Amino acid sequence: MTEPFSEKLTLVLKVLSLSRARLAAALGLDKSVVARWASGATVPSGHNLAQLSTLMSQKIQGFTALDWDRDLEGLACLLGVGMSRVEVAPKPAALGLPLPFLDQILATTGLRGTAYEGFYRTTRPYAEHPGRFIHDHVLVRRGDDGFLKFKMSTGGVVVEGWALPVQNQLYVIGTEFTGGALAFAILHGVNSVQADVLDGITLTANHDAGRSPAATPIVFERIRDISDDRQADDDLLTELAAPNPVAPEGAVPEALQRHLARNIGPEAVANGGDWVLRLKLAQSLSRGPLPNLP
Repeated sequence: MTEPFSEKLTLVLKVLSLSRARLAAALGLDKSVVARWASGATVPSGHNLAQLSTLMSQKIQGFTALDWDRDLEGLACLLGVGMSRVEVAPKPAALGLPLPFLDQILATTGLRGTAYEGFYRTTRPYAEHPGRFIHDHVLVRRGDDGFLKFKMSTGGVVVEGWALPVQNQLYVIGTEFTGGALAFAILHGVNSVQADVLDGITLTANHDAGRSPAATPIVFERIRDISDDRQADDDLLTELAAPNPVAPEGAVPEALQRHLARNIGPEAVANGGDWVLRLKLAQSLSRGPLPNLP
């Protein structure tokens, strides 16, 4: 093929106003299979390509399996649109990050990204008020470019960016538009079909006068799946994000408080603790539903 199959499939779906989920349902496949085609991680098998082509022939007059061999301009012509009217999904470089292994990240996202898509409620220590905790609400879903995107909303503060799977961890890079700052996190990943709980460590700038950097442990709990309607999901995220994100007194279980509030430094080391803030894999909750902590 003259150009990647993923770009051609994206073009066809856009012109037909057909979502990946609807295509997967029509073909009797799991939506993760179509997601991997669209991200470029895999291409359809001969059987699936034949099934896909048959479905396209029902929607596009004269379409055959040979039309997948056309270049994008030729395919657009067959679909009755000009390339100037079609927004083609950007290449990985459009992510804007000079990372040396974006192709690897994109391939991993194609294989494992659906496990992380969904709505989450987070719990993390409130850096400015010792003893209190904050709940954020987060939406994670695959973008048209194949990368995992996240959007977090907390009491009027919005952070948007990427969740990049590298080996068995998620590296989160976001922009806080309210205060014009960046936010980062490293989360333990999962090997299951669906991530129910994720945890790790965040690094952000506080909203004090000096915008003090603060690192805190954080736990993500899945609360619902995403839908095929992106605007409806964005609206739901706004609705979920309460004006006051501070958890009420006693609302966070003591066991979870102990997991999130960690003593570090010389005194902690003397008692068998850690010198620096870290979350060992053996202590991670990124394994399934939130367990009863000791």
